[in-house]
Amino acid sequence: MKALTRPAHLVVAIAILFLLARSTWAQDPELLRHFDYDRHTPLNIKQIGVQHRVRADVHDISYDSLKGGVVPAYLVVPKGRGPFAAVIWGHWYWENSSMRNRKEFLDEAIALAQAGVVSLLTDGPVARPGHEAIKDPIDEKNFTEFFQQVMDMRRGVDVLLARKDVDRKRIAYVGHSYNAGIGALLSGVDRRFKAFVLMAGSMSDEIGQQTKEFQEFRQKLGAEKVDAFIAKTAYLDQGKYVSHAAPAVVFLQFATQESFLTPERARQHAAIVSEPKRVKFYDAPHSLNAEARRDRIAFLTEQLKLKPLPADAIAGIPDLYQPPEPN
Repeated sequence: MKALTRPAHLVVAIAILFLLARSTWAQDPELLRHFDYDRHTPLNIKQIGVQHRVRADVHDISYDSLKGGVVPAYLVVPKGRGPFAAVIWGHWYWENSSMRNRKEFLDEAIALAQAGVVSLLTDGPVARPGHEAIKDPIDEKNFTEFFQQVMDMRRGVDVLLARKDVDRKRIAYVGHSYNAGIGALLSGVDRRFKAFVLMAGSMSDEIGQQTKEFQEFRQKLGAEKVDAFIAKTAYLDQGKYVSHAAPAVVFLQFATQESFLTPERARQHAAIVSEPKRVKFYDAPHSLNAEARRDRIAFLTEQLKLKPLPADAIAGIPDLYQPPEPN
């Protein structure tokens, strides 16, 4: 065979890289169809009130959920005209925490406003008025709520893009614990996000189902019953999506003082996340710590091309208190 010329080699190399990139993005269309919706559906954004801070205005708003009811949220808007970067924040579900809601990241969002970030902080279904606790672990309502939160966050992007001062090329997602799982799924579904910070959360149901604890749970409730439930809701396994997050960059933050998501297990979860990604462990409980917050802000500053925050502004953000687990 005649040797390829140098330009021909270059064309072949570029074609291979393109195909590799496309394979990274590839998704099963049947999976993605579960999350289709009409973006022209009215958002019905309502403002309940507003607090004027020195560097930002905090709007108390709501918008319609595609699954019924409304999504309560804070919209933190910097002073000035923009264009601004934007971040959607998802709170943890620590049961007896007063920050088990949109307040968890409010101080961080207000601090980032001075770097030019519009923030949307929502209450997940569990934090909304009238929510009834689900006691049965294989009650289908658990997955109905998970799906609703995914769709409410997608609508959150629509809320941000309805604003003329938001730069659609600079949108990120930050999710803690339960909402890290939401972000993992979003990363393979919604390409409007440029970057993700996923904190102290699992990335794959399939990996979680391999643990001793899950197998004991499965036997206790009945293997056939549990397996049937898993099969019915398999499309919500985050691992099917976060493995296709590219070209978005994913920053995984894990705690070393976890009773279930140990560093060994966390590494298994991290391994399925697509490149480019960053992984860091912190000597901290599930709530993480100030070092994680500094790293998170530095990552967002880099990915969203923000003005660097002064060190004292970052240091002034209070730590998240983690109450003892209820008996």
